[in-house]
Amino acid sequence: MKRFALLACLVLAAGCASNVIHRDFRERMAAHGAALQQFYTPAEGLSADEKAALEFLYAYMPTADVSDYPTAFYVDNVRASVRARKEMGWAVPDLLWRHFVLPVRVNNENLDSSRVVFYRELKPRVQGLSMADAILEVNHWCHEKVTYQPSDARTTSPLATVKNALGRCGEESTFCVAALRAVGIPARQVYTPRWAHTDDNHAWVEAWADGQWHFLGACEPEPVLDLGWFNAPASRAMLMHTKVFGRYEGPEEVVLRSPNYTEVNLIDHYARTARVDFRVVDAVGKPVEGARVDFCIYNYAEFYPAVSKYTGRDGRTVLSAGLGDLLVWASKDGRYTYGKASFGKDSLCTLTLGTCPRRDSLLIVPPPEAVRLPEVSPAQRALNDRRFAREDSLRHAYEATFYQGENQLLLASRGNWRTLQAFLAWADDPARADSLLRALSGKDLRDISPENLRDAYCAAGPIGPGPRVEDEFLSPYRAFFASLPATELPAADGAVVADWVRDHITVLDDPTLWRIPASPEGVWRSRLADPRSRDLFYVALCRALGIDARKDPVTGKLQYSCPSEPSAWLDVSFSAPARKAPEGRLQLLYTPDEVVANPQYYSHFTLSRMGEDGRPHLLTFDEGEVDMGGGVDWAHTFREGFALESGTYLLVSGNRLSSGAVPVCLQFVEVKEGETTLAPLVLGRPSGGVPIIGAFDAESRFLPAGADTPCSLLSAAGRGYFVTALLDPGKEPTNHVLRDLSAARASLEAWGRPILLLCPSAGSLSRLQAEIAEGRYGALPATVRLGIDPEGSLRRQVVGNMQLTAPGRLPLVLLSDSFNRVFFCSEGYTIGLGSRLTGIIGRL
Repeated sequence: MKRFALLACLVLAAGCASNVIHRDFRERMAAHGAALQQFYTPAEGLSADEKAALEFLYAYMPTADVSDYPTAFYVDNVRASVRARKEMGWAVPDLLWRHFVLPVRVNNENLDSSRVVFYRELKPRVQGLSMADAILEVNHWCHEKVTYQPSDARTTSPLATVKNALGRCGEESTFCVAALRAVGIPARQVYTPRWAHTDDNHAWVEAWADGQWHFLGACEPEPVLDLGWFNAPASRAMLMHTKVFGRYEGPEEVVLRSPNYTEVNLIDHYARTARVDFRVVDAVGKPVEGARVDFCIYNYAEFYPAVSKYTGRDGRTVLSAGLGDLLVWASKDGRYTYGKASFGKDSLCTLTLGTCPRRDSLLIVPPPEAVRLPEVSPAQRALNDRRFAREDSLRHAYEATFYQGENQLLLASRGNWRTLQAFLAWADDPARADSLLRALSGKDLRDISPENLRDAYCAAGPIGPGPRVEDEFLSPYRAFFASLPATELPAADGAVVADWVRDHITVLDDPTLWRIPASPEGVWRSRLADPRSRDLFYVALCRALGIDARKDPVTGKLQYSCPSEPSAWLDVSFSAPARKAPEGRLQLLYTPDEVVANPQYYSHFTLSRMGEDGRPHLLTFDEGEVDMGGGVDWAHTFREGFALESGTYLLVSGNRLSSGAVPVCLQFVEVKEGETTLAPLVLGRPSGGVPIIGAFDAESRFLPAGADTPCSLLSAAGRGYFVTALLDPGKEPTNHVLRDLSAARASLEAWGRPILLLCPSAGSLSRLQAEIAEGRYGALPATVRLGIDPEGSLRRQVVGNMQLTAPGRLPLVLLSDSFNRVFFCSEGYTIGLGSRLTGIIGRL
């Protein structure tokens, strides 16, 4: 029935789509006239289908994509899409082809010509296969090219991801979607903005085959569709969504309609859900129209706004989500309030603007696990494992062509090393060239272009922070501004530049726009920008004129250096004179204990400044690799007090329990100019000691690395506590466990007890040893011992003794002792394992 309903919807929607698209295209071009028309050049020789496809792209693409890529780029992609549709012969309805094959953009990546390149390589591999088998085959190809490694939040282009053979989940899924679309298969990136039960997020892929959407882990091929390491955590998720390019009229629940995209809710594909109605009223109970309602998941010690909706004339909106708790934040015109909604328990939640407790305690409970797994035969698994190993070897052979010398910068640049090598040979000032490269992030080293390197190198003055403002797309903007007549540029004064930007740039301030950052050249030529692109343009123009400007990395405020006091930063406002913000200090009071000696930002607490819009805006301290968290802590930053702009702040603190639930404290604190504000840092504590949760035979045997005969866990660990981790090297959940152990190395070494890392086979152990040797996971604790779980006997024992609901999803991590008692068990995907272990160890 579901498949019939979907197909019926597709047929009905296709009937009126072309008229709507043509209307939206005309209205967009009319709204901004020559500003956008100058970038659109209708191509000659296009077929009717190609003309319609090009018009669809221009009707909805973000402004940055209009101004930063020529029409010829989109014509090439349109022709490639139409050609693939004809040659591959998949029976794809027009609606799905238009929204899930034709669009070039997947997420916030740089656009490139990957569609043309990928089609040439993939067509021979999938021609003649069923759509379902073709999806599996494309994912095997993706695994040949790319493997997982966490990194910062910027998304590399598909070709850059292939070039470096690495990607975080957002990049792997962007790459996989691009590959599937290249051969004409409808595909979309699915995002859980944040998990509810652990601190992380994840992205994967859905692909459409013969009337049905299926999911897969990008670059992580399985023998069948609808299977990935994330089946279990997905069943505990609260929200999942995808951005569908354009005005989409499909069967899914619509979360938000934007001029560029339609955001749809996909949680029903993965988890049990319930609906809650929300009503926003004012102080006298009158419905509030147009209130923004943010649905927030507790994750990384903040309440992250995963989905935003707006109330109708009746003050109402509605959401379906997993069977757990969300914080719901309502705001309008500076007034705000919040409340907890428990999906599956609550049916109506009423929020009254202007009523908010100054301090509140909440218990946030994630959904229970209800995993659904498709059947995989032993023969299918064995074949897939053989293919997986061969694909690893193909990728490793490619990686062997990377730079192998002593230069650490060239080593870090991976597939981009020849670009850096050529730049170093070209530069006439080796010290300046080296300084520039050291100012780049690891990801920038891997994909920066020769043009951007030379543009930053040739800039006047010291290298400073390098070419980047935040995580925008780099462009050689200095050379562009230098090419303009001086009479067209504003004077070299930060305040004058701000006035010029205010008077000459039209800001598209629709909060629902897809905020893809436009290049400074694109903003200059179009005179159009969303607020983010406007801010990036301001900093770029200032720097090109020799003015030291930035976006503050913590607050995100736009600033330039005070001419009379270069060490001071003046805040830029496009509606008021620049000023140095008044400051006070915030000191957090906390007593260290054996559970949490030093609370970590993003793990135990976060701080947000309340904005004029009535919403909290997170202070984004450096967190290192975004997938892993880490960075600022209480002892080094807030124990003695930290300088902050005066105003109201929201302090959120919590300590996640092993169940995934979190006791959370919310406090509003006032930071006053010239004063130090004291606020308690409150972390909820589980009551009592550490319970015994199961049994694990310490006499069980494993094969130590390098040994010929097995030995018992007891003989390897000795009397007392020890950790046993059954791993699956090469998979993302195991990657996280190893990095978490590395992050907690000092505490685990101080504990001094053995940590046994066991692999399912000799081949997987060899892989793990090689990856540890090359430093892929950082420095693991010195107490780590490696080995093999012979024939999966330990895994079977854990599954049986701990009464696990699934057949022992890896990694399996146990904290036990020589008396066969288990105090902690983690199954499958989890984040923050090291800190959770050390917290329990402190209570033993």
